[in-house]
Amino acid sequence: MGTERVKAHFEEEAKEFDEMILKIIPDYDRMIDVLISIIPFGKDRSFEMIDLGCGTGTVSKRISDSFPNIKITCVDIAENMLEMARIKVGNNAKYIPADLNSFVFPQKYDLIVSSLALHHLETDDDKMRLYEKIFSSLNKGGMFINADVVLGSDDGLHNVYLEKWKDFMAESYSRKEIEEKWMSNYYAEDRPTKLMTHLEMLKECGFPVIDVICKNYEFAVWCAKR
Repeated sequence: MGTERVKAHFEEEAKEFDEMILKIIPDYDRMIDVLISIIPFGKDRSFEMIDLGCGTGTVSKRISDSFPNIKITCVDIAENMLEMARIKVGNNAKYIPADLNSFVFPQKYDLIVSSLALHHLETDDDKMRLYEKIFSSLNKGGMFINADVVLGSDDGLHNVYLEKWKDFMAESYSRKEIEEKWMSNYYAEDRPTKLMTHLEMLKECGFPVIDVICKNYEFAVWCAKR
């Protein structure tokens, strides 16, 4: 597994991504609603946000609908995703094709968000390095919000998570397709870590306020405020 495989996979799936994600991620819409609900700014405030691993721009679009004066930068490794995000979010946003492993933030932001992206970073050290860059790239009072997949705290819990996830996907896909496509992709491409590890890394970075907003088995939304 590597960055190129992840990139190729998302390039291929870009056009079907929006419909697909509702079938494979339990309560996806609710996760995004929760993410938006904790943005710590008034609706009319002008502020700058960057979306790491923006995909087709769903999160950025939903946030821009709620905060009309926001300035948005979208980052993704797959250029097809960025093109779809441009259609959704508009030409007033900035679009940067980049690998999160090597991405250098061009400025500081008031809000940094990510959705279903950080679990593609290979190791916890890779995640920690990104968290350090996120901390350094947030303005005072700014917030980082992440909606992502996590591991259970032990194998027993994680096995429960996986079975619950498969049960959800079985509403749209056959058990054979779940195992041969979705679980195969999961084991080949995804490198999630434990939620508690994420929180510990954010604390080590220096964030004074850290919280978990919601969690549904292996899918969670958490935040850190500078």
